[in-house]
Amino acid sequence: MVDVWGGLADFVERKSRLTIVKRLHGRGSQSMTQAVLELASQLQDKLKTLTVDHGKEFANYQTIERQTGTPVYFAHAYSPHERGSNENRNRVLRRFIPKGQAIEELSDRQLVQINWYLNSWPLKYLNWRTPIEIFLLNLRH
Repeated sequence: MVDVWGGLADFVERKSRLTIVKRLHGRGSQSMTQAVLELASQLQDKLKTLTVDHGKEFANYQTIERQTGTPVYFAHAYSPHERGSNENRNRVLRRFIPKGQAIEELSDRQLVQINWYLNSWPLKYLNWRTPIEIFLLNLRH
């Protein structure tokens, strides 16, 4: 699942809840397409589907599908519950980036720390394992 706010995109893997927060180089669809393509190349064949909202950032979804072979699904408008994992992780992300704080002020080091925190915190949903632990276990199988 993918979400965008400000100059950041956050990707949440469904099974493990692994969260990747990336800085975008703009707010348009080109920068989002580039971010998704970079992620797809890093994950290789592990990226199975993408679920996104109806934001303008996803206008190039056909390019993503064509270049990665990954189907892109759109959640229904005004239905955040269809992307519940994303909404939950965004709520946690707000602990680090409160409303009103300029996202441009975040350093790359701070983004790495945020990613580490989000992925190394044990979750009840994962039987008190961490998202990174579950993600790595799933890579083996």
